[in-house]
Amino acid sequence: MRTFDAIIIGAGQAGPSLAARLSAAGRSVAIIERKHVGGTCVNTGCKPTKALVASAHAAHIVRRAADFGVVVGGDFSIDMPSVFRRAHQITLDSRRSNEAWLEGLDNCTLIRGHARFEDRTIVRVDEERLTAAQIFINVGGRAAIPDFPGIRDVPFMTNSDIVMLDRVPKHLVVVGGSYIGLEFAQMYRRFGAAVTVVEKGPRLVAREDTDISDAIRAVLEAEGIDVRTAAECIRFSREGDDLVVGVSCTDGEPDIRGSDILLATGRTPNTGDLGLEAAGLATDSRGYIVVDDALATSIPGIWAMGDCNGRGAFTHTAYNDYEIIAANLLDGEVRKVSDRLPGYALYIDPPLGRVGMSEREARASGRRILVGRLPMTRVGRAVEKGETQGLMKIVADADTRQILGAAIFGTGGDEAIHGVLDLMNVGARYDDLRWAVPIHPTVSEFWPTLVLGMTAVDAT
Repeated sequence: MRTFDAIIIGAGQAGPSLAARLSAAGRSVAIIERKHVGGTCVNTGCKPTKALVASAHAAHIVRRAADFGVVVGGDFSIDMPSVFRRAHQITLDSRRSNEAWLEGLDNCTLIRGHARFEDRTIVRVDEERLTAAQIFINVGGRAAIPDFPGIRDVPFMTNSDIVMLDRVPKHLVVVGGSYIGLEFAQMYRRFGAAVTVVEKGPRLVAREDTDISDAIRAVLEAEGIDVRTAAECIRFSREGDDLVVGVSCTDGEPDIRGSDILLATGRTPNTGDLGLEAAGLATDSRGYIVVDDALATSIPGIWAMGDCNGRGAFTHTAYNDYEIIAANLLDGEVRKVSDRLPGYALYIDPPLGRVGMSEREARASGRRILVGRLPMTRVGRAVEKGETQGLMKIVADADTRQILGAAIFGTGGDEAIHGVLDLMNVGARYDDLRWAVPIHPTVSEFWPTLVLGMTAVDAT
């Protein structure tokens, strides 16, 4: 049996950074990875998908060239094998860079294999047993596969599969109308596929406010994507060469016929085969490892980071989990998950950047609130770029004057949102935005306009 000061199970976003901090502090570390270093972000998430989004955006701009006075002679085509190779190379480069970094760390050993707990301090990797006083779990998650009727009778893809696709589907049916599904829906529509989005709920991206959700749907439908919401009877079958997705048992066209199916119906943690019961680790009803506000599990000496703990589902929240643990264990700080300000982006085009509460959440909290809205048609930078879809909005507490949340669904929204995110992180009030002198022309320059135009909204 090999003994280390710390064992890290999983080399996603949190694990390698923690390994670097611990090894720099002179502690011996084993980091175990059974598949690819870099986790979801590097291998099946951020890296490949945003590379594909960039290629799809280039195709979209070529189609719109005449809008900008640019004449493109003749037809153009999508070389999907080349699109795939570009995205895959970006993934490989990032993965190899992470591997080289880990392998070059002093006091750190990268071990390949499937880790399972034997007890609270012992982990088996294939035929080898390792022990440490501190163990950190960073095993991430994967696509959830709901038990829809007929789902096992048809071929389907998840996000992990579709990023390896080197062809354009004739008709892609995306089941799931939220962040992952919509990115692929728009992407493949721009590559030339017919695309239908099927969503069980009454609207797309139900987490967002209705005005944001409706604006997203309008953008997608304007690009020729069919959207079927309130699909209360999702089922699957195969008829000849067609893959059939049932969407309704009562109203409208009951079935959609496609060539390919993408399931984008949520995520599930990779915790089912770790032997957690041998260590006495508690999980919730969905399989997420239960952690406290410092990311400690129910067993002293064991922590869980990243997607497997159910406290965040993004690369940046996983990395922040590492920061919290490292600060508490190595820097004498007291940091908590509950202090984290929620923020994220949806990478369709235009992108959505979000931070803090939505208007619906703020109203439900019982506060007296102020809300400011501005269509992107009034944002000079958007007009100049010819990208006027969407809107931006801000929500504030009418009594404390604190900014509660903001959203930009529009060009540059994923970047411009950080101005408000940073202000919220330091506890700024909306008055601090009123007197800003922002750069012109930018999307961010309109935050003072929104603040000055805020109106009171009754709580619900």
